Amino acid sequence: MASYAQLDLPEDGKLAENLAHFARALRKAGLPVGPGRTLDAVRAVAAAGFARQEDFFHTLQAVFVSRPEERATFAQVFRLFWRDPRYMEHMMSLMLPQIRGVQEDRAAQAAEKRAAEALLDGQLPPMPQTGEAPEQIEIDATATLSAEERLKTLDFEQMSAEEIAAAKRMLARLSLPVPPLRIRRTAPSALTARIDARRTLRQALRHGGEIASLAHKAPVTRWPNLVVLCDISGSMTDYSRMVLHFVHAVANRKGQGWAKVHAFTFGTRLTNITRHLRARDVDAALKAAGQEAQDWSGGTRIGQSLHVFNRDWSRRVLGQGAVVLLITDGLDRDDAGVLAKEAERLHLSCRRLIWLNPLLRWTGFAPKAAGIRALLPHVDSFRAGHSIASLEALGQALSDPGDRGLRDRLLARMHD
Repeated sequence: MASYAQLDLPEDGKLAENLAHFARALRKAGLPVGPGRTLDAVRAVAAAGFARQEDFFHTLQAVFVSRPEERATFAQVFRLFWRDPRYMEHMMSLMLPQIRGVQEDRAAQAAEKRAAEALLDGQLPPMPQTGEAPEQIEIDATATLSAEERLKTLDFEQMSAEEIAAAKRMLARLSLPVPPLRIRRTAPSALTARIDARRTLRQALRHGGEIASLAHKAPVTRWPNLVVLCDISGSMTDYSRMVLHFVHAVANRKGQGWAKVHAFTFGTRLTNITRHLRARDVDAALKAAGQEAQDWSGGTRIGQSLHVFNRDWSRRVLGQGAVVLLITDGLDRDDAGVLAKEAERLHLSCRRLIWLNPLLRWTGFAPKAAGIRALLPHVDSFRAGHSIASLEALGQALSDPGDRGLRDRLLARMHD
């Protein structure tokens, strides 16, 4: 393997050292950067040259970025590390509490936060000292939530790289219990609740028609299937990755009730990733799923994706009382009439259709988007899906057949 000294770099040797520091910052920000990629970056810069800043950026991006969702974090780390001479002051402003407008790009804010934490190693710079002694404020922390409890209610999109790693560990421990289904089929039972007349008469024929004892039967129970339809468009990237971590844990945990777990992703097209989630390692499973789904972080065509599911997969996976989880924000580019038709067909094909929408994290949420108004009448339950706590609450919704979440309230608001 070539060393830094064998490459055509400036004689002062600072560029290779700075590239190594830059790679370390990217790794702390959550990108999968190792020594091999660092050496590749040095080679790429030596081959492409560094006369233009734009070429330098795209050369490093081509080496270090392997997924579309990593571009925002890379761009923020690059800007703070290479281009902004006052990046430390900027990072302080990112790390300190502040009020942000609702119109700002929340995905860019999360990427900036991770970049700042990576370059500051998770620590705030010391605050400047003033001549006056700061006012001492005493805080009673006896009722303060633990770090884990706080993490449960934190929005996935606003988590830092460290918080995301901790949240993934918590999601791996979550379960999604479901009560068994009672079906028409019966089986012999020692209970005396129901007499099995047919079996009783058959036994009597073996004894000359004399009924010596009564046979009994009881209903058979079985576990339903779970079908997950997860939106992986650009507006759902942070949420879909965390939800798929949760779905992987559910699919690989034995004895919690589900007969089979089927998972599909959709953006501009539908992709079946069920077989990838069977891998024991969650990172390998999601990497394979990401390679299979070529429309990750792209546009959204919910109506067309549901049409493909209803046409090609509905009869295969929705039989025998399956429960469907639809994870999407409902912001669709398709015709609302097509979406309503396909959502109605999906609702009629499954036992329950539960919609998880991360937009419900906003207190003033209103069903104004055409896609949301088309979907809402055809779901059984409408719930938030932006945090660990919201996924924990999903288990309670599955146990309660009458759970509607916010569906009825928002439907009434639609008709006002």
